[in-house]
Amino acid sequence: MDASRQRVEVTVGVRTLLLIAGVAAIVAALVLIHEALLVVFTAIFFAFVCEIPVRLLSRATGMKRSLAAAVVVLGSVILVTALALVLLVPMVDSLIDFLKALPQTVQDLRNSSELSWLKDSGSAENVQQGADHVASTIPTAIGAFLGVAGSAFSVGLTIFTLIFIALFLLMDIPRLQGALSSVLMPRDSEYALSPWDQIAHTVSRWALGAAFIAVIAGTVQGGAAWLLGSQYALALGLIAGFLDLIPTIGATIAGFILVPTILAEEGLTSALIMLAVVLVYQQVENNLLTPTVQGKAVDISGFFVMLGVTVFGALFGVIGALVAVPVTASLQIVVREATTARRARVAALRAATQPPVDEPATGGPVTQPAAPGPA
Repeated sequence: MDASRQRVEVTVGVRTLLLIAGVAAIVAALVLIHEALLVVFTAIFFAFVCEIPVRLLSRATGMKRSLAAAVVVLGSVILVTALALVLLVPMVDSLIDFLKALPQTVQDLRNSSELSWLKDSGSAENVQQGADHVASTIPTAIGAFLGVAGSAFSVGLTIFTLIFIALFLLMDIPRLQGALSSVLMPRDSEYALSPWDQIAHTVSRWALGAAFIAVIAGTVQGGAAWLLGSQYALALGLIAGFLDLIPTIGATIAGFILVPTILAEEGLTSALIMLAVVLVYQQVENNLLTPTVQGKAVDISGFFVMLGVTVFGALFGVIGALVAVPVTASLQIVVREATTARRARVAALRAATQPPVDEPATGGPVTQPAAPGPA
């Protein structure tokens, strides 16, 4: 028998097989109920957004937390509904008109003297085909656009579920925290509950600040398009405001939509003015608005912002891309709190192992060396 050939046996225990089967079953179940999980995820995010307003209202008026939560959540729903009734129809109508005219806008760009060199290029043809496809799939009626005609009941049920999950979570947060504290040792309880306030502050401040800045972005850029004579100014403002919610790249994407549209409608001079407006606004937003409104609520690096947008966008679609920054910042807070003790021990160990640094003595008279005596 050849000594170099040995038989290798791999033994897998029953516990390991059961663990693998359990993980596979959980993954399959999550895939099956992903729509329900998206509703729950959105409701929890909404509860985090409302956390700071609930605290402020309860502290200012002396209301019980449950009543303050009901006022904030239901008041927000009523306000959003009122704004939708006033603004939704004209905005959606303008957006439908813009998307329906998209093929003609692309054709006008291809025929313009400034971009005539793109007329016969393959990329221009691909863009034209994409615009034709988008326009052909956009319904003409606002009801069909919003999906109201066939799924009003399911949409209403989803919104109702989302609102009341967020409301009951806000009401029960102190009770849930108390229940968690009751089964943990005091120090473990402090570590477990400490990230909550930081995460609530991060998510709430980011969401409110992002919504405020998005309104400013849509107003400024849509107003500039209106002043330049664009017939799609309302739609362009809506697009700019919505894309501004996507961190880092949203404003740039909006610029790639607004400037060519103005070029096709009003010519090169107006397009250059629109480009200047977009660039100047981006600088104002990045260096003034965002630091002032959001502060250090989402103090994470640009790399992790893009990573979060990519991953959460792939998992949860548009909603995931919109909430990528606060979710990534929340994960950073959890990791930082979980590793606080270890980082303190590592820092102490490094300080103990570093050699002492000789420092010159301060204070007191300086002793001069004695002069040598006579020989």
